This record gives sequence, structure tokens and C-alpha cells, in this order.
Amino acid sequence: MSLDTQQTQAEPLTTVSQLVETFRAAERGQGPLLLGLEHEKLLMPVGGSTAIPYDGPSGIGAVLEGFRRFGFSDIREAPNLPIIAMNRAGETLSLEPGGQFELSGRPFTTAREAAAENDHHLTELRQVTAGLGLRVVALGYRPFGTLASMPWMPKTRYRTMRESLGARGVLAHDMMLMTATGQASYDWRNEADAVRKTVAAARVSPLLVALYANSPLKNGELTGYQSYRSRVWNEVDPARCGYPTCMLDGSFSYATYVDWAIAAPVLFLRRDGQYLQPKTTFAELMKTGWGGKPLTLNDWTDHLSTLFPEVRLKKVIEIRSADCVNGPLTNALGALMRGLLYDEAALDEVGQLLPATSVAQHLERHAAAQRSGLEAKAGAGTLADLAVELVAIARRGLLRLDPADASLLDPLAEVAASGRSPAARVIAHWEEEKRPEVFLGRFAL
Repeated sequence: MSLDTQQTQAEPLTTVSQLVETFRAAERGQGPLLLGLEHEKLLMPVGGSTAIPYDGPSGIGAVLEGFRRFGFSDIREAPNLPIIAMNRAGETLSLEPGGQFELSGRPFTTAREAAAENDHHLTELRQVTAGLGLRVVALGYRPFGTLASMPWMPKTRYRTMRESLGARGVLAHDMMLMTATGQASYDWRNEADAVRKTVAAARVSPLLVALYANSPLKNGELTGYQSYRSRVWNEVDPARCGYPTCMLDGSFSYATYVDWAIAAPVLFLRRDGQYLQPKTTFAELMKTGWGGKPLTLNDWTDHLSTLFPEVRLKKVIEIRSADCVNGPLTNALGALMRGLLYDEAALDEVGQLLPATSVAQHLERHAAAQRSGLEAKAGAGTLADLAVELVAIARRGLLRLDPADASLLDPLAEVAASGRSPAARVIAHWEEEKRPEVFLGRFAL
């Protein structure tokens, strides 16, 4: 989640080539390739199923304050405004619009370091929430409650996006308030490496939807989707979500990603502490400027943070297709993509397992993963068959690259081998036990 911290890049933007150079500046060259994890969770009262407001003795604000005991410091938009995040030596705790609680981890060399950080965070979070009568729930979509019953967190960015993004798609507010995810981020060495890794990650994404599908319920009813969280993104904003065509048709480059990005409407511009809604594309604003002045690199950074493709480029490659799941499976995501993206032979094998298809065929596979998870048909087999081999490719990559990371894949290998997404367990428990407070206990972390 973007914290919208102080803007520091005031360089005027006058050419598209400047935007391309921001990606070139992120290249790692011969430096170490790092990775990071983000893990969003749902917080609910023990014995209840309602969303937690920000205010109050057991509110989200109190949860954030509870981390002071562990050495975290407050982050506020202004000294007189509420806490919106906490930070400890680069480890950030932040909030999504509906109070989803997120760890945005530090960059590490190995997946096991990122996993250890996530595990330690969950231990601290359980200590804080236990003292407030709350529990931490790992599901990809809030299974009970309606949009009307949801609180909004006190962050200016979210108030603005509530209006600007809400006007773009009928499920935009569902995405903001109801969904929770796990994400992983990776580096690239040069443009050719970025192309190879981004295209591979895009081809892998439907399998990630299926492996991590964990959101079949909405307001106590089965949705007909294994990952309703992923389904929600279909109707948020087609100009900024899904798959940029260039990732699928063989044309991906820094320049084609920039072309896709600047064609999307700008959700906000920050000027003098205000969030403004220009209601036009970034490309148009580059031509006209705003308030008699050209856009700046600050505006580009903000704009990139409001684009939500399945694979997103900023200063890292973000993998965004997984539902919120438990700690071990989230940790496995970091190891999986490290093994696939950071080993050259594994990247070759991904290309063989998942060769190029038409854009339409790829989107059909993605939709099938949303509906049926690992049981979705894929050629003569299922997505589970492909997932088993994908995890095996990642394991071989890690055994060549760093064998100590390989065991992190074990929980994910079990899911793939079962042929059933995590959502199958959610459905089984809901059909067995229709009391929300009891059902949610099965998914408490």
C-alpha cells in the first residue's frame, strides 16, 4: 500500500522518455536480487464477524498503537491527524481502506528471511489483537457484511479514491473495503531481464489465482467463485487492472508499459496538501500540465501506485494474484516466485510449461481459475496438473540457487498435489458450520 509520504521528486515531466527512464533507474545491474512480502489480513472481534472501525478501545487505531511496545513509530499524514501506519527499521504496518491490516516487509536476499519477518509479525499481531478482543482471519474476501456496514479508514487518499475509482467500476468499493491479498516483489537487472520476468509472471498468474483461491463467500453466501477476490477485480477499472496486452502479445518493454500506464485516467493529483481529481488521462495531463505547471515525477510515482494489473511495475515487479491465506502459504509465495524468476533454467522451464497463447485464451484461463480454482480444465488436464509442475520447477530453481529456501514450498506443493484450492476447505467448513463466529475460528491465524 502506498503511504503517500512527503513528495520529494519535483523534476518536471516533459517527455515520455523520462517515464521510461524511471524503470531503467530501478535496474539492479550486477547487484544482489532482493525480494519482499506483503500480507494483508482481516481483523474481527473474537466471537463475532463484523468489521472493526478505526476508532474505539478495540479499533484499528488501537491495534496500530499496540505496536509501539515492539518499537514501532507512528506515521501520520499530519501531526494532528490519526495514525495511518507504523514503521520499524523499514518494516511497515499499514491499512487498506476497510481496515485490512497489512505487513509491507523489508527487502531480503532470501525467501526464508522474508518468511521469518512475516512469522514474527504474525506473532506480534496476535499479541496485540488478543489484548483487544480481536482475531486475525486469513480469507481473501470478507465473508460477512455488506458495503454499507463497512467503515472507511481515515486516510485522505482513500476518501479521494472512494469517489474517483468508485466511478470507474461497479465493484471498486468491494475491492477497497472487502478484499485481502498476499503479494511478493522482485528485482530485475536490465530491460531484457524485466521483460523476461514480467512476461513469465503474467503467464503464471492464473495458476497463482488457482493455488491461492481462498474467497468463495460473500455475505454468508457461496458466490460460485473459488476466488471472488480475483473476480472483483474484473469490474474495478479495465483501464488500470487485469493484464496490459503488451504482457501477453510479445510486445512488452518499458516503453509499452509506459504507453499502457499513461492511457489510464489519473485518480488524483496532490497539490498543496489537497487531493485533486483531474478526470483525464496521465497522457493528456502531460500535454496540458495542471495549474499552469507541468507534471512532476511525484505525479508519476502516485499514478503508478494507482494502477492494479496482475503484475505491476514500479521500482520492483509486484506479483498480485494471490488471495490472503495463512502464514506458511504466504511465505511459500515468496519462495515460489524466487525459484521461478531468479534462476535462468527455471525461467526457461516456465516458458515451456506455459507457452505463449492468444490474449483471449489467457484471459479464459484466468477466468476459469477464478471460478474453479485448481479444478479448472487446462487442455487434457486441470490447472492442478500445471500447478504441480510449476511448484516442481520452482523447487529445482531454488535447489540450484539456494537450497535452504526450498522447504518453504512444501505447503504449496501439498495444495497443488491435492488438486483443490484452499477455497474448497472454506466451502466445506461453511457447509458444516453455518455460525459465522465458529466458522471464522477455523481461519484465525
